[in-house]
Amino acid sequence: CVMAAELLIGCVGKPNAGKSSFLNSVSDANAKVGNYSFTTIDPNYGVAFYQVDCACLAHNKVNECKPRYGRCINGKRYIPVKVLDVAGLIPGASEGLGLGNKFLDDLRHASVLLHIIDTSGKTNEKGEQTSGYDPLQDVKWLEKEIHSWIFNNMWKRWGSIVRKHIANRNTIANTLQVQLSGYGTRLDTVITMLDNLRIHDPVEIDQWGEEKVSEIVWEFLRVRFPTILVLNKIDVETSDANIARICTEYPNNPVVLCSAGAEIYLRKMKKQGYIRYGINDDNFITADEEQEELESGNGSSSSEGAAKVPLKPLDDANRQRLNKIRDMLMFRYGGTGVHSAINLAVEHLGFFPVYVVNNVNNFTCDHSGGGVFRDCELVPKGTTVLDLLKKITHTSDIASRFTSAENARGVQMGMDDELTRENNIVRFVLQAYDSK
Repeated sequence: CVMAAELLIGCVGKPNAGKSSFLNSVSDANAKVGNYSFTTIDPNYGVAFYQVDCACLAHNKVNECKPRYGRCINGKRYIPVKVLDVAGLIPGASEGLGLGNKFLDDLRHASVLLHIIDTSGKTNEKGEQTSGYDPLQDVKWLEKEIHSWIFNNMWKRWGSIVRKHIANRNTIANTLQVQLSGYGTRLDTVITMLDNLRIHDPVEIDQWGEEKVSEIVWEFLRVRFPTILVLNKIDVETSDANIARICTEYPNNPVVLCSAGAEIYLRKMKKQGYIRYGINDDNFITADEEQEELESGNGSSSSEGAAKVPLKPLDDANRQRLNKIRDMLMFRYGGTGVHSAINLAVEHLGFFPVYVVNNVNNFTCDHSGGGVFRDCELVPKGTTVLDLLKKITHTSDIASRFTSAENARGVQMGMDDELTRENNIVRFVLQAYDSK
């Protein structure tokens, strides 16, 4: 019961920006990668991990923590989240160019977008190999294409929308929610959008022109599809100036610097037994370095610790590549950055972990006394006790069986009480099913 069904991270961008490589670097996926346009045609799904301090750390249960899904390593919880890599987008997608229609259709399922950007400047707007391209343009035209897709769909029906709104005497929120429902939009999202624009009933939408509807679509995009700029290929020498230019142009936009290719390489070297390396580690350890640490009595600094199987010695080519990764990424940025993008996406949406237990004294999850902090859910800010109960039971009318709930301090909680990052351990008491 850990994966938040409504939380889906979408990776977007032009072909060859590194979307599939990013998905492969953060998940168990094996998305197709290649230096040609539209490598991704059908969407690829993978499972990445949101990393957070586990409740077992604060309650001295690190050695007993037994997650049902994901894992817990030394008090660090790795909670599964679903990631989607959609078809590459090119200018003109809103008019059907490239795989635009397919991309935009896949996009509507995402909760938050990671715009994967090739900061090296070695691929143009169509994903073709080049040199000296300005990736700042990718940010601008991608925003414009998504806006045009939604705006055009709405504006071509605007006359009919206005007539129905007036005839049915609808609220502006209800009218727009119906029109935007195809993008996975709930009423509360539309209300937030309208509040931000200070638009409240009564409104005369028959007086709205293209400029006003366009303004509404821009705000809708900001609320419904929050976007994080993931500046990829930062270990390429030509990237520095492009990174600075993008950050200057978008100072208020969340940004993550990363190298998906380097993360994939490090994972490969670890799997083949050449290095010690853990998720989100800020360094790695080679055979020579491990031997030196063992001789000095310091042990391994990797989050996954020293294994029993000795590491293999490196050849010159791999040693040089690892040294470059260490210099360009580990020392400069504290890691490859790919997992930071996942964490930022989850937290940007306001999601946080909640633990459902059977006993608030020992935090076990079954009657036999096992499964300490076994069950964890990612929930958004504003989630109530009843919301969580509906989610974990998959039952909409569960309120009739609710008897009580209590938190880790033994304080009783009502159905309408909100859960928070600090108040995120819950025990439920429910009435038995009526067998009649």
